[in-house]
Amino acid sequence: MKRVPQITAEEAAAKVKDGDTLLVGGFGMTGNPVHLLHALAQTSVKNLVYVGNNVGEAGLGGGRLLRNGQIKKAIGSYFTSNPEAVKAAQSGAIEVELLPQGSLAEALRAGGAGLGGFYTPTSAGTLLARGKETRVIGGKEYVFIEPLRGNVAFIRAWKADTAGNLVYRMTEQNFNKAMATAADLVIAEVEHIVPVGEIDPNEVHTPGCYVDYLVEARMTPEDLGSSASVANSIKKVDPLRLSIARRALQELKAGEVVNLGIGIPTLVADLITPDMGIILHTENGMLGVGPAPEEGGAMDYPVNAGKIPVTALPGASYFDSADSFAMIRGGHVDVAIMGGLQVDEKANLANWAVPGKPLLGVGGAMDLASGAKKLIITMTHTNPDGSAKIVPECDLPLTAVGAVDLVITELAVFGYPGGRLTLLELMPGASLEEVRAKTSARFIAKV
Repeated sequence: MKRVPQITAEEAAAKVKDGDTLLVGGFGMTGNPVHLLHALAQTSVKNLVYVGNNVGEAGLGGGRLLRNGQIKKAIGSYFTSNPEAVKAAQSGAIEVELLPQGSLAEALRAGGAGLGGFYTPTSAGTLLARGKETRVIGGKEYVFIEPLRGNVAFIRAWKADTAGNLVYRMTEQNFNKAMATAADLVIAEVEHIVPVGEIDPNEVHTPGCYVDYLVEARMTPEDLGSSASVANSIKKVDPLRLSIARRALQELKAGEVVNLGIGIPTLVADLITPDMGIILHTENGMLGVGPAPEEGGAMDYPVNAGKIPVTALPGASYFDSADSFAMIRGGHVDVAIMGGLQVDEKANLANWAVPGKPLLGVGGAMDLASGAKKLIITMTHTNPDGSAKIVPECDLPLTAVGAVDLVITELAVFGYPGGRLTLLELMPGASLEEVRAKTSARFIAKV
């Protein structure tokens, strides 16, 4: 059995060269190789191509590399939550290439598996498909995504043995598992290193043949940023939003696998009780999501896609991001509930970008919108300025084409029976006249 060398974070950082493509595991700061990144931030290495779901929070993880000007280009799915990344992109200090979260995970898996790329329905008909090869397969449009590989991968695991076998903890698998396969040099930062034989072969997530070096480093709450404590998670709760969430809950049935997006959909989770038999899925790698803990954070609990610590219900399971999005694209998620900026008469959805703001955060929305069996959009009926959100044709960048099944606002419930936008139900206190006045799209009324 080979023995993988154990080195320091500083020695690991010295193995990264100017201009390298660096794969960085983590979802937010969960499963993030923060000690390796902080050591790299102490070097003069520059012009990095940084590949990761995000670049970390301001001043944490890859956020330090960004602050230092060491990143030339960032490839990932969600950079909006880091104000410094937004500023750098706006100023032209870094180039940003967005990939939907599931496409990012699968591109890494393809790169690690020696594949020449893959076709996916995710992003078809959207801005992110421009310039990419497309083809129709079985009557459905698919977008070709090239594989991703790196010169060096910095990943984070919970435990390693001296042969390099890795075990991840809870939702810390995320992008780490795929990235461990997709780089010329893989350096794993781990909480514990144990002798060979102490890890049951059944428990190994990443076999040691992928790992070149180990760095032992302890995680602290300070390393976890906003996920360090559930107290950092602030939800906007008001009667209007709760009324929408309660109506959305009525659409869910026992035994269904359901994914809840950020915003109003997260309020649905608070209304679900274990006796309902609804199985919550979160795209960063968990099935069987329970309510948020009363206290504690990501040191003790998994996190959801909103980077909020949650509990695991009996029967829950963890997996990596590539497997998670395979569930979504493969039709194993029954319902996705997400927010919206616009929905139109043709069931198109726009919910990820606003003109005048940098397009830095698509996340998993495109994958879920095109992959879930049923898509429910929860949103306020109008914008703060009174303009309609249910429109004849979306003029914001599209998330998915023809994907919406149901729209729930504080005023009404719309569907698309027979392919026509149809008012199915008025919410309590709303009138048909008010809905007509606040909806610019043409619709059939069945109330």
